[in-house]
Formats: sequence, C-alpha cells, structure tokens
Amino acid sequence: MAFRIIRENIVNVEADAIVNTANPKPVFGSGTDTAVYEAAGTEELLKAREAIGEIAEGEAAATPAFGLHAKIIIHTVSPLWIDGSHQEIELLHRCYQSCFAIAEQNECRSIAFPLLASGSNGFDKSTALEVALNEIQNYTMRHDMDVLLVVFDKTSYALSANIFQDVTSYIEEHQVREAQDMEYAAYPRERRRKGKAQFFSIGSSNVLPTFARKEEPVYEECDAIALPEKEDTFQARLFELIDASGKTDPEIYKRANIDRKLFAKIRKDENYKPSRKTAVALALALHLPLAEAQDLIGRAGFALSSSTQADLIFRYCFENHVYDITQVNSILFQFDQEML
Repeated sequence: MAFRIIRENIVNVEADAIVNTANPKPVFGSGTDTAVYEAAGTEELLKAREAIGEIAEGEAAATPAFGLHAKIIIHTVSPLWIDGSHQEIELLHRCYQSCFAIAEQNECRSIAFPLLASGSNGFDKSTALEVALNEIQNYTMRHDMDVLLVVFDKTSYALSANIFQDVTSYIEEHQVREAQDMEYAAYPRERRRKGKAQFFSIGSSNVLPTFARKEEPVYEECDAIALPEKEDTFQARLFELIDASGKTDPEIYKRANIDRKLFAKIRKDENYKPSRKTAVALALALHLPLAEAQDLIGRAGFALSSSTQADLIFRYCFENHVYDITQVNSILFQFDQEML
C-alpha cells in the first residue's frame, strides 16, 4: 500500500526512513524530537546531529537511525507560523520535498512522517494536514515508495472545519432519513393486512359477512421465457471505464492506492472478484459519479448503503467529487473508519 495514516508513536514504527521534527541547531527540544533521541540513543544521535550543524527552515539532513527500526532518521526543520505572509506554507511544502529527496538518495522504500508543524510551531492543524496530504499525494503518484503519516492521537490531527462539518451533516441527514424510512415503512404493511379481508352485506344487518371469493388467475401460453442478457463482469467494466477515461493503468492504480501486482491480477483474470475496499478505491480513481460508482462496485458484489458510516462517507465523496484517495482516507481516519 502506497499511503496509510496510522495512530502510533513514531518511534515504534518500522520504516526505512523516520522523519524527525528537528531544531535548527544541533540540540533537541520537546515532543517528537525528544522521543526520537531517547529511542535512538541520545548520545550517539546528538553526536551525529552535531556533525551536520545548523539546518535551515524547510531543509532536511539525515543521520543513522541507531536504536530505531529504520535505516536513517531524516531531520527536517518546520517553519514557525507568524501570520501566513512569511512563506510559512511554502517552507512547510519544502520540508516534505526535502525529506522525500533524501529518502530517494538513500534508496529507501518506505518513509514515516509525523504531521509536521502541527505542534509547537503554531500551524493550524488542518493547514498542516492539507500540506502533508498534498505533498504525499504528489509524490506517491510519481514514485513507488510506501508513505506513512503517523499521528500520536486525534488531538494532533484535524480536517478543515468546512469538510468535517459537511461530512458530519451529510451523515446525520442520511441517518435521519434512514430512520424515517424504517419508521414509516410499517404503515403500508399494516394497511395491506387490514385490506386482505373484504366483507359484503346482503340486505340486512343481521346477515353475517362473507369473504369475497378469489378468482382463479388466467395464464397465457408462451413459447419461451426470455432471460436477461449477462452483464459485463467487474473486470470488463473496469477496463472499459479506464479506456474511456484516457488514463493509463499506472495512473489508475496509483490513484487507487493499490499495488501494481494486485492490479495485474485484475487485468489477467476476467472473473476476478476484488475486495470491497479495492472496488471502491478503483471507482474513486476513475472519478465516477455516484450512480456509475455504484454500478461498478455492484459488479463486484457489493453496495453502498445509507446505513453505515463508512458507506455514507463514500457516498459523500462521490457526490461531492472528492476523489483524492489521501483526502478520502483522511476523512475515514477522522471518523474512526477503516481506510482504503
């Protein structure tokens, strides 16, 4: 999997490169920085960091990982938030770019980031998240490195207020509608039950009612029963949609955040049945409207209902053209749902 968000202490994560939120000078401060030094071995890591010297905001440098489960530690200096007009956003983008460049130079196949600048640096958490997701998406679309965004707890992670409120309102609205449908669905059934017996009186109120006699159905003769034509399989429909989109296979499976080997299996086997997560991810990668997404997912034997929170999030994303898999996963993470 190319990109995942996990809730964990970054010092416990296994990856080729662990990113540390570093001090510009060769000293370590509080938070993630302290945890990384203590887990790696304070004396050894500080000595290696002193050999590098000062690091400018937006830049990064690598040291051995020592006691961590990694090849290297990449130290990057996040900018301090002043007022938004001092290149803070640009410098934060550069932090991620610098870390990816160093990971490539060291032939790393995986990298783990904390949510840079979201703590004592003063960035709004939703702004820090937006920058992280943007840079991770841009990188994973062009490279095969596995990327982890490691969040210690939910207080250090936040969607923008607008997106969070939109999704929350959408879920609540559909849950209310579902409850109403269930409540009022019973009424027609009761009415049908009461209407089953019809009574007829014959002249006098003393005559007991009699049930109407049911007529025997009349069947017409027919030569043959026309069976519906067999529909395309998931695999056939998927590649029809890819051809129509004008996108290449790598563009689609990278957008879907799925492995190249898995995609190759789907292409080779016309009867391949993907998992539910894979079907949804591919529908998102194709930027399908809700009706077409439901059709594709249905060919894999699944449906998007209005009764589960995850399905409502997917429906929201299709209806509102939120197709970026990193953004979709960030919404799922915020609502404690399993990610794609």
